[in-house]
Amino acid sequence: MWHDAKSLNTTANGLLAAVLVVCVAAGVWWVSQRPMFDLRSVKVESVDDKGLRHVNYLTLRSGTLGRIKGNFFTANLESVRSVFEAVPWVRRASVRREWPNQLIVALEEHDALGTWGEDGRLLSVKGDVFTANVAEAEDDHVLPAFAGPDGSEKEVLATYGELQRWFAPLKMSLEELTLSSRYAWTVKLSNGMVVALGREQNHTTLKERVDRLVGIYPQLASRLENIDTIDMRYQNGLALSSAGLVIPPEGKDGRPVMRKKTSSPIKKPV
Repeated sequence: MWHDAKSLNTTANGLLAAVLVVCVAAGVWWVSQRPMFDLRSVKVESVDDKGLRHVNYLTLRSGTLGRIKGNFFTANLESVRSVFEAVPWVRRASVRREWPNQLIVALEEHDALGTWGEDGRLLSVKGDVFTANVAEAEDDHVLPAFAGPDGSEKEVLATYGELQRWFAPLKMSLEELTLSSRYAWTVKLSNGMVVALGREQNHTTLKERVDRLVGIYPQLASRLENIDTIDMRYQNGLALSSAGLVIPPEGKDGRPVMRKKTSSPIKKPV
């Protein structure tokens, strides 16, 4: 080998290249550690023109102070993103570097639609469940209450939109919407009336039951001042209570069918 000039030159060139790479890397590292590249500021902005309504400086400071590590070159943007997404009201964050010592963080806030469950969480208009100050959300509008099994949030949200449209002819809005563990739907309307809609047998079940209620409700309301509950789970009728009074299902003519007292079992609602 020592008598092979070509091999010696190749080896020497390789060593020289390795030394140069090490020197360049060391130089880059040295430059990157200069104080001028220490992070001087983190600029926060909104992802849209609406601005930030619930996320403020104090919230961000308390949620991120001391958790952002590194400088302009070494800061892990994914870690920084996770830090900001852990702040209450933040749905999504994106982070980019701005030369020579600044980070730009764009935030998207949650838009609360209502409360979720009984543990103080909120449901967003996009079907996300998140934890934040409920009182802050109530400053925007009256919050309807939602509940359902884990993982059903988007289904509950979609059904809420449909039910709002279907109940619109009654000039009433939904105050509560619950999906039970057996996947049965219950609604509380703005007049305080609770409506049991039951489980969906097919994709038209809920609409058919709501349409039936919308059609008969004016007649019921003209006879009773306050209806507490209405059970629409019966195939051809309904049951309701008003101050303890129970009205039997209506007949084909829309009027209640009066039945004699019997010992026969009542058909179980579906």
